[in-house]
Amino acid sequence: MAEIIAFGVLSFTSFFTLINPLGTMPIFLTMTGELNIQERTNTAKRATIVSFVTIVIFAFTGQLLFKFFGISVDSFRIVGGVIFFLMGMDMLQARLGKVKVKESEVKTYVDDISITPLAIPMICGPGALTNSIVMMEDADSIEKKLVLIFTVLLVMVLTFIILYSSSRIIKILGQTGINVMMRLMGLIVMVIAVEFFFAGLKPILLGILN
Repeated sequence: MAEIIAFGVLSFTSFFTLINPLGTMPIFLTMTGELNIQERTNTAKRATIVSFVTIVIFAFTGQLLFKFFGISVDSFRIVGGVIFFLMGMDMLQARLGKVKVKESEVKTYVDDISITPLAIPMICGPGALTNSIVMMEDADSIEKKLVLIFTVLLVMVLTFIILYSSSRIIKILGQTGINVMMRLMGLIVMVIAVEFFFAGLKPILLGILN
């Protein structure tokens, strides 16, 4: 039971920090600035649903992709560790890549922006997809797989709540508060990156030595 709880905590922490809904808030507000409350809510809802479905699909089809391309899980862990580390560095510096959308096109493409770029790649980016594949590989029991899916769902619900309440949260935290939160999550992502990197490197080095 303790092992399942530890796996659930790791899953939740890694997904929440990699998806980083607090860092997405300012961009979400910019992209939906001209929408009314109902349209903004629908946009956030569609974006989180699409992100959840995409992550779950990648989690269950990751092994098929590995076999098709001849990729080992350990190699993917190393690459994932590098990706996470770079993302953590950007978050540590409170720097996020922003997506520019013309104000005149926001209403016209409201259905599109909820899928891309909001859901993919802003919420469901390469870090979250990599994490889903690696964590599913580590889920060696039905219980762990169910816990993984539940934690992804929980993170997406929290992401929707944060985006829905984004205008209020930003007023409370301010830009300085958001930057502090982003830096803290960046540190966590970098720690996860180191764990992933060496978890993939160790079996490869042992295989070479043997």
